Amino acid sequence: MLPASPKPSRLLAVSLFSICALSVGFMAYGTFTDSAIMDELAHIPAGYGYVKYLDFRLNPEHPPLVKALAGFPLVFLDLNFPVNARAWTTDINGQWEMGAKFLYESGNDANEIIRWSRLGPILLALALILFIYKWSVELVGRWWALLPTFLFALSPTVLAHGHYVTTDVAAAFGVVFATYYFLKFLHRPERHTRFLAAVGFGVAMIAKFSTALLVPYFVFLLLVYYFAGAVRDWPHADPKERLRKFILRGVNYVRSLVVIFIVGFVLVVYPAYFLFTINYPVEKQVSDTEFILTSFAGGPTPEGELCKPVRCLADLNIWMAGNAVFRPFAEYMLGVLMVLQRSAGGNTAYFLGEVSAAGSPWYFPAVYFLKEPIPILLAVTIAILISIRNILRKKENGPLKLKNRILDYLTLNFSEFAMLVFVFLYWVWSVRSPLNIGFRHLLPTLPFVYILVVCFWKGWVTKIDRPAGGITIFERAWLWIKALSRASLKYLLLVLLLIWFFFETVLAAPHFLSYFNQFGGGTKEGYRYVTDSNYDWGQDLLRLKEWVKSHPEVDRIAVDYFGGGNPKYYLGAKAEGWWSSRGSPKDEGIRYLAVSANTLQGAIQPTAPGHVRQPQDGYRWLTELRPAEAGLGGIPKPDARAGMSIFIYKF
Repeated sequence: MLPASPKPSRLLAVSLFSICALSVGFMAYGTFTDSAIMDELAHIPAGYGYVKYLDFRLNPEHPPLVKALAGFPLVFLDLNFPVNARAWTTDINGQWEMGAKFLYESGNDANEIIRWSRLGPILLALALILFIYKWSVELVGRWWALLPTFLFALSPTVLAHGHYVTTDVAAAFGVVFATYYFLKFLHRPERHTRFLAAVGFGVAMIAKFSTALLVPYFVFLLLVYYFAGAVRDWPHADPKERLRKFILRGVNYVRSLVVIFIVGFVLVVYPAYFLFTINYPVEKQVSDTEFILTSFAGGPTPEGELCKPVRCLADLNIWMAGNAVFRPFAEYMLGVLMVLQRSAGGNTAYFLGEVSAAGSPWYFPAVYFLKEPIPILLAVTIAILISIRNILRKKENGPLKLKNRILDYLTLNFSEFAMLVFVFLYWVWSVRSPLNIGFRHLLPTLPFVYILVVCFWKGWVTKIDRPAGGITIFERAWLWIKALSRASLKYLLLVLLLIWFFFETVLAAPHFLSYFNQFGGGTKEGYRYVTDSNYDWGQDLLRLKEWVKSHPEVDRIAVDYFGGGNPKYYLGAKAEGWWSSRGSPKDEGIRYLAVSANTLQGAIQPTAPGHVRQPQDGYRWLTELRPAEAGLGGIPKPDARAGMSIFIYKF
């Protein structure tokens, strides 16, 4: 007897488990092989301070969710936290110094701290993967729902940032979680759906401050949903009652939306900040807030004068910090104002041939084009082009026909519409922002992009044009063969794109953060186009340690490192801290130089107009010894590389 085939439900469960296991496996491997990236140097001690000491004095510019998740496992370790250090006692937000002391200078095992702190972010990424599947099941069915889950779970960007103590995957989780339950509320405006929408909104607010975009986003969705429903139901309502009925419905929606926002803050944001500010001395919170906001909106308001509208926010924030009831909200508000202040100042980075802090409207389109796997770009492009073609092909018979089509679409596909709106809104906001911080900033849009793409592909590949009547049986058979052949080719194309995507991810391992597609020269050449968290965030210091260990002839090595690691901690006496103005390490008897890609590109590439770089900081002595390679973003050719992001030179 042949063995019974596995039940579909069992095969489905195995498929979902395999996707999750593969994703978690890649992230777990990165947890052990990647050194601390730059932001983790601040986020890890901050999270430990929140959970262990209930003190929010570190890293107020980010909400606590992912940092608290990272800090929780550390509470069960026997760690020395330098609470007597100046970075904790007197410095204003001494996050970087505190991170260096906590991880590398207090007798702790830095690797143990870093690895355990990454457990929470991985679990949050896993929760998001499962939530994407849950929502996708409702839109495309159980089997097709595996595809957006697969695309997100094995995205090189997700695998890179999913195991770091940073806020980007947390922001994606918050956006998806909050939007899902808000749409549930719109469809069924009941007490329990309103409560879940409020909780989802609150969770998003403590994930990342950029999720504040959910406020105008939810307002817009509510207006569209309300007016679409009103236009659809107006002809069928009692003429005597419909005006009152629809006004009342609108008032109830607006009231519920206000309740969602307020309850989200009261039930989630306030308790989180209340808990983590319990042991934050009031006097220090006030003085920290005053100092941090010193330059905000032109500085403090002179006594006796009315504050400028924007500066009033800072003055209100300072007052709230000293109030026992409003202290938690004051700390949240401080973070928002810090983000606004930093966004206005931009972010100095190398991008497409020049170093600038001004930001570029082409930044995010470029990094998306260069860092998203090509099969995904093709799938998205096909979906967009064919959707546009289908819209143009449909002939309208006047405005009434168009109105009915729009109403039908919103009635049947409001979740898809909501996702499209968020992707558009987030992209417009990102492109207009001078803060160019990497492809990771677009992570909140990826779940929606992947779900939308799969919604299109399901409709496209499963659509079979049935032969019309009035034809012979042979003509009908021939038309069926043609239709099935076209459908088979579509399925084949989809399968090939998925296989390509899978191998693209596997071949990128374990260098997911440095991943670039073939348009960007592949992972090895991506530094030519853009650096920072797109390529080099300090993740390869452990790989430099392994390289030095495998080369016993290296007795000393000059290290100009960008990241959250500590070269002395990992390399011991062999490491000598270095920078451009020190000149050639050969002059001091050191024959090797290791320099981070981010540092090198920021030093040798041309600067944008108005951006000043001192001559001694430009690594001219290195480029004189080894001229930069030809082409955009060329660097002096290294003799070796540690991972992808640390270039090694021998003299």
